[in-house]
Amino acid sequence: QVQLVESGGGLVQAGGSLRLSCAASRSIFSINSMGWYRQAPGKQRELVAAITSRGSTAYVDFVKGRFTISRDNAKNTVYLQMNSLKPEDTAVYYCAADSLTVVAGIPSYWGQGTQVTVSS
Repeated sequence: QVQLVESGGGLVQAGGSLRLSCAASRSIFSINSMGWYRQAPGKQRELVAAITSRGSTAYVDFVKGRFTISRDNAKNTVYLQMNSLKPEDTAVYYCAADSLTVVAGIPSYWGQGTQVTVSS
C-alpha cells in the first residue's frame, strides 16, 4: 500500500508555469511506474505523463515540449513541471502509481487530486 498526496496546484495565467508534487507515504524506489492524469469537467480522466523507476518517461502529445515529469526516489516524490500553460490545461491533476504500469489499465494507487486553473 502507498498513499499519494499531490500539491502545487493553483490559478495561473495562460503562458505561466506550475510545478506539481506527489509525495508518497513510503519509498517509491520499488514502484516501477508513476505518473500524472488529469480530468477536466465533463471529460474522462486522461493520462498526461508517466515515468518508470529507471527514469524512462512518456508524454501524451498535447503536453510534449511543455510538461516535464521527474522523480526523486530519495524524497519519495514525483514532480510535474508545467510550462506554457493553456486554458485547456485546466483540470484536476491526479498522481498515480502502479507496480507494473500507469500507462495501460487502471493504476492501483491514486492521490486525491489538485486543481489547476489556467486563465486566459
